[in-house]
Amino acid sequence: MKKIGQSGPLGSWSSVFCAGLLAIAVGCSPGKSKVEPVADRVQEAAVPAFHVDSSTAGSISGTIHFSGRRPVQKKIDMSEDPACVEAHHGRAVDESLVVSPTGALGNAFVYVKKGLEGKRFETPATPVVIDQNGCWFRPRVLGIQTNQPLQVINSDPVTHNIHPMAEVNREWNHSQGAGDAPLARKFTKPEVMIRVKCNIHSWMHAFIGVVDNPYFAVSKEDGSFTLPNLPPGDYTIEIWQESLGTHEQQVRVAPHSNTLVNVLLKGK
Repeated sequence: MKKIGQSGPLGSWSSVFCAGLLAIAVGCSPGKSKVEPVADRVQEAAVPAFHVDSSTAGSISGTIHFSGRRPVQKKIDMSEDPACVEAHHGRAVDESLVVSPTGALGNAFVYVKKGLEGKRFETPATPVVIDQNGCWFRPRVLGIQTNQPLQVINSDPVTHNIHPMAEVNREWNHSQGAGDAPLARKFTKPEVMIRVKCNIHSWMHAFIGVVDNPYFAVSKEDGSFTLPNLPPGDYTIEIWQESLGTHEQQVRVAPHSNTLVNVLLKGK
C-alpha cells in the first residue's frame, strides 16, 4: 500500500492537470503579458506617409569649400588590366579628394540627420543607378532612400565585382561580366556611409549613403547642393567627405523660404 504523498498514476495525472491550470491562470492574469497586442503592431505598421505642405515648404542650399592647400591628385596604376588603361589613356588619377581651382569641394554627401523624427516618407520607385564605367564606379558618391531600388550596371568590356561592405545592412558582393543584365538590390536600414569596392580592381571605390528620408544630396564640382521641399523646422544636417570626415550644422528653415548654408571643411 502506498503512503500518503506517494504518487501513483492518478496522483501524477492530477499534478499535471493542476500545473496546467496554474500556467493558464498566470498567463491570463492582467498586467503580466509581455506580448505586444496585434492591433498595436498593425497600427504601427500602418503609419501614413508624410506629405509636405507645398504652400509652406522651404529649402536648404549652399556651397562646400575646402580649407587648406589644394591636394595634388595621385596617379592610379591600372597596368594589371590593359582595357582599364586604355579607358583613361593612361592618365587615371585618384578622386578621393577633388578640389576645384576656386576651392570648391565636390562629392560630399549632405543629408538631414535630425529634425524629421516621427515622419515616414514614401519610398521612391525609380531606381538609383551605379555604373561600372571606365573601371570606375560612377558616381563615386551617391545617396539612396531605404528600400529604394538600386540598379547596378557594367558598361565596361571587362568583368567587375561590386562589393558593398555594409555593417548595418546585409553585406553582399556580386561579379558582373561585360554585357550582363543589370543587378537589382535594396538597402533596408539607414547607414551613412557604405563603402563599396571591386574585388577584381583594387582602385575602384564608391560610397553609398542610405537614409530614411528624401533629403540628401551630393555636392557638385562647384561645391553646390540643394535640399528642396522641406517642412519648416529646425534641422541638423551632416556633411560627409571620404577624406575629411563629417561636419554637422544646425539649420532653421522658415516657411516658404530658402536657407543658405556655407560649409568649410578643413584639410587634415
